Amino acid sequence: MAKLQDILYKVHLKQVQGSTSVDVTGIEIDSRNVRQGFVFVAIRGEQSDGHHFIDKAIGLGAVAIVCEKMPSTYMDGITYLEVNNTHEAVANMAHQFYGEPSTKFKLVGVTGTNGKTTIATVLFKLFSHLGYKCGLVSTVQNQIADKIIPATHTTPDAVRLNALLKQMADEGCDYVFMECSSHAIHQQRITGLVFAGALFSNITHDHLDYHKTFDEYIRVKKSFFDQLPSSAFAISNADDKRGEVMLQNTHAKKYLYSLKTVAAFKGKILENALTGLVMTVNDKEVHFRLIGEFNAYNLLAVYGAAVCLGEESETVLTALSLLSGAEGRFDYMISGGLIIGIVDYAHTPDALENVLMTIKKLRKGHEQIITVVGCGGDRDKTKRPIMAQAACDLSDKVILTSDNPRTEDPKQILIDMETGLTSSAKRKYISIIDRKEAIKTAVSLANKEDIILVAGKGHEKYQDVNGVKHAFDDKEVLREMFELLEK
Repeated sequence: MAKLQDILYKVHLKQVQGSTSVDVTGIEIDSRNVRQGFVFVAIRGEQSDGHHFIDKAIGLGAVAIVCEKMPSTYMDGITYLEVNNTHEAVANMAHQFYGEPSTKFKLVGVTGTNGKTTIATVLFKLFSHLGYKCGLVSTVQNQIADKIIPATHTTPDAVRLNALLKQMADEGCDYVFMECSSHAIHQQRITGLVFAGALFSNITHDHLDYHKTFDEYIRVKKSFFDQLPSSAFAISNADDKRGEVMLQNTHAKKYLYSLKTVAAFKGKILENALTGLVMTVNDKEVHFRLIGEFNAYNLLAVYGAAVCLGEESETVLTALSLLSGAEGRFDYMISGGLIIGIVDYAHTPDALENVLMTIKKLRKGHEQIITVVGCGGDRDKTKRPIMAQAACDLSDKVILTSDNPRTEDPKQILIDMETGLTSSAKRKYISIIDRKEAIKTAVSLANKEDIILVAGKGHEKYQDVNGVKHAFDDKEVLREMFELLEK
């Protein structure tokens, strides 16, 4: 419980109607979850406007309303607060209500199009291995030491995020590593949090259904670094053409990592095989379990962050050599018939190209690459034809299939993907809507030592069809098909 006036720190108030000395028992942005004594913050979202549910929230027990437009009539005993931006207001209020949890440990944020999950997860594993108690906020799962908390969003809304961070603080976490998606940055879910450091992986074509333009997408990512305090560190990928742009206006201490140019954290790949990567990192040779050039970048980012957080270079590299990556990121298995299966979350053109280029470099020369890939519904449609063409360009055979169609017709999604195919690409692919059947077909087409990539869903354990999440796990389906093949 807190006094309303005590959680309004950093909230820019335009108008107040009623008392700010009332007791507050919680904060909520979803009117359905309001309870007695809550503050209801009316958020204008993509699907609905919280201002339409103010009366409902009051009926459920809200004692205060935060809004961008005052209602035409006021109810007795209710406090109304008008602000310019309720996204910003709720983030600052939640941070205060939950006792400024981000100041109780060192919080490190990771942003970029690809690599966020692997970087955050490997940082969590690394610092846990080094003996610290850590928290993780990621696409795959949220975690406090060994306790796993299922994730529903890459970055939760501001109220739930601060509640989760308080839990991590209460349980004595020394470090928390968090993915910061472009949606979360734009919607100010991380506003008010105090970061000890931030990392940028790369930026490629994604989320243009939300941000509308690539320039806006870049601006949003950059704004995360612009807001860092001078006490923080900021680490960016020098080999991404926007890498240095991200650091231009930050107050934080700036560092770069690179495979191609001079940088504070410099790497060079000596060997890239299914057994892992052999690299030099700042002239020290190390064998890592992670595979592929994209993971070489992820490892450099993790190494840089660990050094910036005060850990000894050799200690970090020794520990990193023992660690695996995140679930659903280049997860591979080998059937009894020696067919290689790889499951990867790649759901952007760049991520798919990176994974397929890695596979091409790993094969000995004669193996087929068979790719199963789809595109999600209700998401950026412009990447669909690009994804299909990339798959055909870099594979011997391609099966286009359903991903998470959500509320769209999966047939139409496949039609959208097919529009990007050149005449030569059209000779390489077939479309099978049923994802399980598509994976089964890929296995039936494979010969000994061929490589099957199942892309797009990675760690997910469901398929979202018309708002219903049906149980579906690419790894389990692929394993099942391998077992059938071996009988």
